[in-house]
Amino acid sequence: MFSVLITNEQSSYEVAADRIELAVKQVVEEAGIVTGDVSIAVVDDPTIHELNIQYLNHDYPTDVISFVLEHAEEHLEGEIIVSVDTAVELAKDYGWDWQNEFLLYVIHGCLHLVGYDDKNPEAKVVMQEAERRHLKMFNIEHRIEPAE
Repeated sequence: MFSVLITNEQSSYEVAADRIELAVKQVVEEAGIVTGDVSIAVVDDPTIHELNIQYLNHDYPTDVISFVLEHAEEHLEGEIIVSVDTAVELAKDYGWDWQNEFLLYVIHGCLHLVGYDDKNPEAKVVMQEAERRHLKMFNIEHRIEPAE
């Protein structure tokens, strides 16, 4: 059995827990994961900034951070931390709804948990194709360039 635990640690924005859970389950099912759990923490920019310093030595806020705790064959334990503040701000640049941007971050973080990487251009293209595929399941077209 696979489960998704969502904690909303900010109070500025409502998040759609059902969409978050469905997105995570779609990604892990496609990857052949059948057991385990992923926890999602919805946070603000100051919180993700502190976590980025603490765990990754990056002194800035970011959109999403993911941690694989255990990944073996069909089992996954992981954590995803997502900044709703960053989603709201960057969605304006891309000219789309912040909830779509936020869902993209959840999908992106989950793709990292199941083994996708975006460290080089070729891997980034593969990962963006996977993001597009998963966003389409919600009838959302992946954003490309910031709006002018």
